[in-house]
Amino acid sequence: MIRIGMLSYWHVHAEDYTRQVLNHPNTQIVAIWDEDATRGAAMANKYETSFIASLDELLAQSNIDAVVVDVPTNLHHEVMIKAAKAGKHIFTEKVIAPTFTEVRDIINEVEQAGVKLTVSLPRLYDGYTKTIEAVIQDGTLGQLTQARVRLSHNGATANWLPPHFYSLEQCAGGALIDLGCHPMYLVRRFLGLPESVSAQFGYVTGREVEDNAVALLKYANGALGIVEAGFVNSHSPFAIEIHGTEGTLLYGFPEDKILVRSNKLESSWQEVKIKENEITAFEQWVEHIERDTKATDNVEIAIDLTKLMEASNLSASTGTTVALNQLL
Repeated sequence: MIRIGMLSYWHVHAEDYTRQVLNHPNTQIVAIWDEDATRGAAMANKYETSFIASLDELLAQSNIDAVVVDVPTNLHHEVMIKAAKAGKHIFTEKVIAPTFTEVRDIINEVEQAGVKLTVSLPRLYDGYTKTIEAVIQDGTLGQLTQARVRLSHNGATANWLPPHFYSLEQCAGGALIDLGCHPMYLVRRFLGLPESVSAQFGYVTGREVEDNAVALLKYANGALGIVEAGFVNSHSPFAIEIHGTEGTLLYGFPEDKILVRSNKLESSWQEVKIKENEITAFEQWVEHIERDTKATDNVEIAIDLTKLMEASNLSASTGTTVALNQLL
């Protein structure tokens, strides 16, 4: 049994991960810590477990093997380094950290400690992603020229996001670094890592973080990636477009179907059956702990995600295109 400490309920998905811990046959919650002691104590009462007011005290507990990190994004660096030094395996909400420098520190500590790190990148493991990858790999679309992924909701205009999700200090950004992470790591998956990024942010509701965002990823071979995210759009479907020299793939316009048209196929649009979902990132993390393996691909994508987010934030703030090698 893997004994887990839950670190904070700041993030909106924290209770989703709590349910994953409780529902997995090989994991259990041993204790909760939260930077907001009132919230942490309430969650400990709700889930009938111990609340430990000191993070250092929780991490020193020998009866805790691993932690789930849902602290504010600006605390990821401090908290995950402490957890790694304490020998605790780490499952974390994306992003690992806001900057590549911070991520590099965390990865170094994780590797030195020999603990297992896995990042919540859930759409990597959904069936539509695996199906799209297969279509790309079989050459149906030819050489890829563009990937566009959009994910948006109305959390800022309908006021259902928690107020702290608009804190620039805590979040290191708004719609792009939160919701836009999913389109960003999917474009990274489909096209690879670009040479440069340029981004534009909109402030529809006038908060200190962007609620409307677009990032353009430029590749050496002429391909372009487009990442769109927003907190101000009602009824905006999650949508994926993949274009190539031989064909086009569409998903989510607006139905959850994959449609392909290609010079290599019959002229009409054809629906492609979507594969089954893979196991979740959390379940993969548990398996890595049990089997003493590494989440190599997951962590690589997560590191690249931070590079792309840092470059996007820098581009939007300076009005310039940012080459990724500037971050090194």
